[in-house]
Amino acid sequence: MTLQQTLDTQIKTAVEKLYGAKLETVELQPTRKDFEGDITAVVFPMLRVVKGNPVQIGEAIGNYLVENVDEIEKFNVVQGFLNIVLSDSYYLNFFNSVEDFSSFGKVPQGKEALMVEYSSPNTNKPLHLGHVRNVLLGYSVSEIEKAAGKKVYKTQIINDRGIHICKSMLAWEKFGNGETPDTADLKGDKLVGNYYVKFDQEYKKEIETLKAKGKTEEDAKAQAPLILEAQEMLRKWEAGDEETVALWNKMNGWVYSGFEETYKSIGVDFDFYYYESDTYLLGKDIIEEGIKNDVFFMKDDGSVWCDLTEEGLDEKLVLRSDGTAVYMTQDLGTAVQRVKDHPDVGGMIYTVGNEQDYHFKVLFLILKKLGYSWAENLFHLSYGMVDLPSGKMKSREGTVVDADDLIAQMTATARDISEELGKIDDFSEDEKEALYRMIGLGALKYYILKVDPKKRILFNPEESVDFQGNTGPFIQYTYARIQSILRKAASTPFSDHSLTEIKMHPKEKELIKIIQQYPETIQLAAANYSPALIANYTYDLVKEFNSFYQNVPILATDNKTEKAFRVQLSAAVAEVIKSAFALLGIEVPERM
Repeated sequence: MTLQQTLDTQIKTAVEKLYGAKLETVELQPTRKDFEGDITAVVFPMLRVVKGNPVQIGEAIGNYLVENVDEIEKFNVVQGFLNIVLSDSYYLNFFNSVEDFSSFGKVPQGKEALMVEYSSPNTNKPLHLGHVRNVLLGYSVSEIEKAAGKKVYKTQIINDRGIHICKSMLAWEKFGNGETPDTADLKGDKLVGNYYVKFDQEYKKEIETLKAKGKTEEDAKAQAPLILEAQEMLRKWEAGDEETVALWNKMNGWVYSGFEETYKSIGVDFDFYYYESDTYLLGKDIIEEGIKNDVFFMKDDGSVWCDLTEEGLDEKLVLRSDGTAVYMTQDLGTAVQRVKDHPDVGGMIYTVGNEQDYHFKVLFLILKKLGYSWAENLFHLSYGMVDLPSGKMKSREGTVVDADDLIAQMTATARDISEELGKIDDFSEDEKEALYRMIGLGALKYYILKVDPKKRILFNPEESVDFQGNTGPFIQYTYARIQSILRKAASTPFSDHSLTEIKMHPKEKELIKIIQQYPETIQLAAANYSPALIANYTYDLVKEFNSFYQNVPILATDNKTEKAFRVQLSAAVAEVIKSAFALLGIEVPERM
């Protein structure tokens, strides 16, 4: 039984014995920082069944708890709040009960699986800043769900077909002169992205030429030779034209190699890949089944719809009158296919920007109407845009912030700041570069993940690499500081001492209190699909450790038992920092 459960039971018993009344629930919360105490029982809700002065009621319950619960040392009552002070032995017993802080808070994997989709890029351009938030969120949520006991499949669906892909292909065919990633000394995704930009530049020239000849802008856009050729290329690809498919395979291959390099650089991975070229024909059989079961209806023109007006939405097209699929069709088909491929999947998380909120609301509703049990466990991990101080980004105009360039910039910023601090002069050049990269990536990931996914972010690279405040480098620096303490402690001769009887410093107690919250924080972050809860928990832990470090002598104390305990406590904090940062996909340095 946890302490909270014990308190719940004992407070209900106290109220029954003292007042002859039965409490349905007991409201417990952490004691506010400005009062003495560890856990607070709120008396006010009890007044529904217990008549009297809340302070006197709190006093009576407090006295009962001190007499009947070993872990309670004393209490105080402020208005209707009963602040309970736990004994040192309670915290010490908890601390000694944890065998391994590196796995502390993590739950063994269950049988039911969860599929998390993230990244899902187009194969006509490199990954950019928007993809970075998507990838970091999806990967982190996957790791958090795993820590909470879920079996997780990480996946993405690659958008490798459509007119936008043909634009890059056509521009390369017309203007590429056989250029390859090797001859251009360029990553494949960047090379293909350059031709997507090139298409847009040439297309705009053709539009202006046609407008000069008297065409309206709308007509010029529709009649420009390049767009007509791109549409023809798409028709050829859909018909399986050998030459077109060969070019498509070659250029997509370049892009996939580039993507993998970026994923490796960011430090994320996937278990399974889906390709839109395979899935775009899925879903039509589901539509037929849905018509039979009255989930869908057919209009006079032959188009098929789903009526969602009772759910407060509108009618949604699921199949065109000519029998061709819309995005909804293939998304229905892909969801069903994924469960066929992995029958243990009991739910899915889609990491997709908030511009698709309506689409996923409709998708999930239709899947529920179709009767799939797992449709109850679908979640759209919706997130806001990432802006830079310089403004918005546009792929086709080549103004997007490339993910690789961003990582390079973050590494360079970390290098400049680290060199100013000058604490790594004895590092080799390779060690320095590895550290700069770790700090730069840590800064980027933490800055993005500490914010609630739904909120829009203004990303400031310089601000993110600050070694003070709520930043990745500040937390990494604290971890490195603890490693320094542990290295010094290893060379300090003190024998093992019994740690069962120690008069704890309030700062030690506060640290253990925060460590205790880690398992609950993991479960809360998993339930809310929110890496921000892990990020901000880690910051709170680090702030508390730094306060402890500044106020309590660790290695400088003459008391060997105190020294041994404080070193062990510091080591535990380091393990929790490392564990929490791993859930965010962030590494921690041994020295900094």
